[in-house]
Amino acid sequence: MADLEHPRRVLFGLSVDAVTLAEAVEICERALTSRQRLLVGVVNAAKVVKLKADHFLRESLLECDLLLADGQSVVWASRVLGRPLPERVAGIDLFESLLDLAHRQGYRVYLLGATAEVLATVEEVIDERWPGLKVAGSRDGYFKAVQADEVAADIASSDADMLFLGMGTPAKELFLGRYADGLGVPVMHGVGGSFDVLAGVTRRAPERWQRWGMEWAYRLLQEPRRLWRRYLVTNTAFLFLLLGERIRRRPAYTIDTHPTGGKNHG
Repeated sequence: MADLEHPRRVLFGLSVDAVTLAEAVEICERALTSRQRLLVGVVNAAKVVKLKADHFLRESLLECDLLLADGQSVVWASRVLGRPLPERVAGIDLFESLLDLAHRQGYRVYLLGATAEVLATVEEVIDERWPGLKVAGSRDGYFKAVQADEVAADIASSDADMLFLGMGTPAKELFLGRYADGLGVPVMHGVGGSFDVLAGVTRRAPERWQRWGMEWAYRLLQEPRRLWRRYLVTNTAFLFLLLGERIRRRPAYTIDTHPTGGKNHG
């Protein structure tokens, strides 16, 4: 686990790292230099809503060495609560920034996740945007449970410096929970749907919508019938949780998921 020295803010029971995108990249670069494990996680409104009831999600976030606010709503909440985060650090932005770093410094990356077709497109995009970047290996995310050992062995033997997992929850958490410490990869970042974005399968909201924290609305306009209920429930629940946090601050969870009054407070 990397030794990090920077402020943290306890929000909804999680210790979130109060860093900018540039600072997050610097932290990753230090982990690469020292060859220390740095497991990067992100939190957004949907995860905050699920946090209390979903033991597995909570544990996986507590295991992260660097926990970032991927959702603008979390950044706004931090300011309302008087525990401000400097900015949103979106998983896709960190992913692309780390690819920039790998390209400049000659680091090797491993890509795990998405469908075979999307993964092939991601590799083509990387070859075009970052020519010469060293892809140590890749594997789609639709492997069977009995193949997980084989996948982990391939990553461990690839001599990769960074592992990007374009897999959903709980697949990536299950994989990392079982194999992370034995992979020998310093920086591991679960990028979720970022492979689809990089491949052009999913359209990202325009920058103005991102600044307004309205990426969810942009997605809703694209898929209203599938997403309207999810966003209505999630956004309403998040506002109620924010009100509750404003009235009574939840202390930070510990790794055993029992809140404590003093540990890990920023």
